[in-house]
Order: sequence, then C-alpha cells, then structure tokens
Amino acid sequence: MTASPAQQRGPLDGQVIAGQHVVVRFLNLVKFPHTLFALPFALVGVVAASRHAPVTGRLLVLVVLAFTAARWAALAFNMIADLRFDRANPRNAQRELARGALSTGQAWASIVIAGVVFFWAAGAISPLTRALSPIAFAWILGYSLSKRWFDFTQLWLGLSLAIAPVGAWLAITGAWSTPWWVLCAIALAVTAWVAGFDIFHALPDEEFDRAHGLHSTVTRLGRVAALRLARVLHAATVPLLLLFGWGAGFGAWYVAGVAAAALLLLHEHRLVRVDDLSRIGPAFFHWNAILSATVFAAALVDRVLHA
Repeated sequence: MTASPAQQRGPLDGQVIAGQHVVVRFLNLVKFPHTLFALPFALVGVVAASRHAPVTGRLLVLVVLAFTAARWAALAFNMIADLRFDRANPRNAQRELARGALSTGQAWASIVIAGVVFFWAAGAISPLTRALSPIAFAWILGYSLSKRWFDFTQLWLGLSLAIAPVGAWLAITGAWSTPWWVLCAIALAVTAWVAGFDIFHALPDEEFDRAHGLHSTVTRLGRVAALRLARVLHAATVPLLLLFGWGAGFGAWYVAGVAAAALLLLHEHRLVRVDDLSRIGPAFFHWNAILSATVFAAALVDRVLHA
C-alpha cells in the first residue's frame, strides 16, 4: 500500500502543519509554527517599552506584521539557499522545496511579498525603524549564507532573533533604552538562548555537514564540546533575562517566569545526550515554545499588575 503524503513526511513534531493545500505548503515552507517560540520575545520588548511610551493598537499590529514578514522572508530564503543540501539530506528531504511541493519561483515570490510588507511596516512605524530595516533584513537573510564560511552560525541565528525585542522597543519608544545596557541584556539573552537550542538542532547533521562543507558550531567543536557550549549559553540566558527584567522595571512575577524558564532549560538538557539524539525534536520545538511563552506571559502579568 502506498503511503500518503503525510505519512511519507513522518510524524509531525510541531514544526509541520498537516495538509496539502497550497496555503499549508507555504506555511510549512517557512515552518510557521516556529513563530510560537520566536514572536513572544518580540512582545516582551513591547511590554517593557510600554513603561516608557504608550502602545497603540496600530503600533502593535505593525510590530507583529514586521516581525512575521521578516521571519517569513528569512526562512523562505534559507530553504532556497539550502535546497541542494536538503535534497541530499534524508532528514530534510521532505521539506517543501526539496520534495517539489512548491517551486523556487513560488518561494522567491513569497520572499518579495514578505520583504515589501516588512519594509512597509517598518517605514510606517517611524523614521528610525525605516532607516534600520535594511540592516536588519540583510542580517537575517545573511544567516543562510553564513553556513558556507562561518563556524559559529548558531550565534548568527541567535542575533537574528535578538533583533526582535530590540526592534520592538525601538518601535514603541523611538529611542535606545536608559540605562543603555537594558536592551543589550535582552539581546544577549535571546542570542544565547537561540544559539544554545540551535546547537541541539545541528547535532544530528554533524556528519552530513562535514561531508558537504557546511559550517556550524557542531562541526567546528565536535558533538561533546558543542553540547558543553550549549549548556554555557543557556546558563548565561537566565541571569541575562533577570538583568533585563531588573533594568526594565519588572518585578516578582517576571522573576517567577524566568525561574520557570530556567527549569525548562534544565529539562531540555536532560532530554539531549551525546549518545541519544532521539528526542531532539521535542527539545528543539515544544519546550522552547513553552519557554518563550512563559517569559512573555510573566512579563505581561507583571506589567498589568504594576501598571
């Protein structure tokens, strides 16, 4: 009996939406469910900035729209850039472009549309975000090419997502934080968090990446040292989040949320071992989605209760 398309793709792990409609295929092209762990930290930036400037419905919509469009363009570009590698890698061969569910022309069209939406939204927010938008856009797309020459690509990806809370703050307030280190703390926290869990994601591809000349923290350091670095990065994430919370004026509810995030990181590291990578899927997506949502919810509750 011939397997259905869904069965051929293997079990859903939170990164794939079931179905074969063209809209579903586009959403899977950019792994749209990943927005669940990426967007909340942008919203943390909004919540923190609300202490310094009013958050209108218009501004909130523009921030979410700019973030979503930028992320869409970056992920779609990544799929195009990695297409020949995905076709050769059994772990990625069922991605939309690799299996022919969408064409590269369709992917490029979606990038152009997403780029137009991003630049329009950034320009509609303020002159500052309009001026900074080309730099941010170039950086997040550059990640897909960095794997050809840069060993610590996980840090590049981490900084790409760290742009979100910083950009959200700038969108709401129109200025850098006072004290200056508040935005630096949240940017470093998100960079360390993302880089740490993306090391997990790169572990199963170590041999493939080495054979095909792709660079990553794992291929540079080896599996054991890379996992140690992931522990260090996630250990640094917690105090950096607390430092940001202190500087941004959050209180006990936020601290409780960060404590919960620390427990989730500990659990995540218990799932991933050098000799057992079978639980990379849940560790990579589910627990990180819960973590970011937890920190955002704690920040929001803290802000509402101490308005």
